[in-house]
Amino acid sequence: MPAEWAPHRGTWLSWPHKEASWPGNFAPIPGVIAEMVRQLAPGEEVHINVAGDAMEQQARFVLTDARVSDHNVFFHHHPTDDAWCRDHGPVFVQRGEGAGREQLILDWGYNAWGEKYPPFDRDDVIPTRIGDELGITVEHPGMILEGGSIDVNGRGALLTTEACLLNRNRNPLLSRRQIETRLRDFLGVSKVLWLGDGIVGDDTDGHIDDLTRFVDERTVVTVVEDDPADDNYEPLRENRRRLGAMTDQDDQPLRVVELPMPPALHVDGQRLPASYANFYIANEVVLMPGYDPATDAVAAETLQSLFPDRRVVTIDCRALVWGLGAFHCLTQQWPA
Repeated sequence: MPAEWAPHRGTWLSWPHKEASWPGNFAPIPGVIAEMVRQLAPGEEVHINVAGDAMEQQARFVLTDARVSDHNVFFHHHPTDDAWCRDHGPVFVQRGEGAGREQLILDWGYNAWGEKYPPFDRDDVIPTRIGDELGITVEHPGMILEGGSIDVNGRGALLTTEACLLNRNRNPLLSRRQIETRLRDFLGVSKVLWLGDGIVGDDTDGHIDDLTRFVDERTVVTVVEDDPADDNYEPLRENRRRLGAMTDQDDQPLRVVELPMPPALHVDGQRLPASYANFYIANEVVLMPGYDPATDAVAAETLQSLFPDRRVVTIDCRALVWGLGAFHCLTQQWPA
């Protein structure tokens, strides 16, 4: 599996339509997606899953209203249950080297984060539908896995969490060793790096893309909480400790760069999983979720120093994270 910063042909999205994912606050969500597409399309194709003609026309209207050019934007009639394409979309991998390299799609099983949000049958078949449409071979690893639960450096190392991948609501019949074997066999990794728990409010049981991300072959960014009274303080401190002892696929120590956590956001007494680790690396830009001007500035400056050849674009995500996800959760890269 190529790293996210490797050249993209495009980015896949699933157009938002499930109002229950943003209870009482769905109205601003299509506009946030439109701004994402506006930033992405100049540098790569944007492929959007929609239910059919009516949803496509609705999406086109929103994009036009946001002054998004239809250049590089393509619609595909693949109905979904929800918008979180990182988790239900196709995972693209490459087999072989050079001119003979073959692109494959992996269709991991999908059960809406442990059957939390049925129905999910339409989401579960999205990778195979896309593979059939594009004429790309689809392989089925035979394991539940969401795209947001893993992060790779493209050289053989993979980050994940025990809280998610070892949760009994995913693959209760598979041991840790069996899960690692499938990751090695289907993603081409040689070392699996395990962190512990996720952030408070994350209904995915601890996806890595809210915690720690590779930004080059040996460097990771990881979120930290400075307030000992915050519920995220201890779990993030433990993850930071683990990272300090980890090595990459060549047994070289990881370089660890810290990102702040934004101030806590709540809706109706529920803590939202707001995290700067949920950024998305595209060909020309890095889309970073924004939550608070002061911490936004620190996070953006940190990411800009790590991606000097890309623009770090901050987009307000206070409405988006109401649905318990941000930009990385919505996107899935299509490697060149």
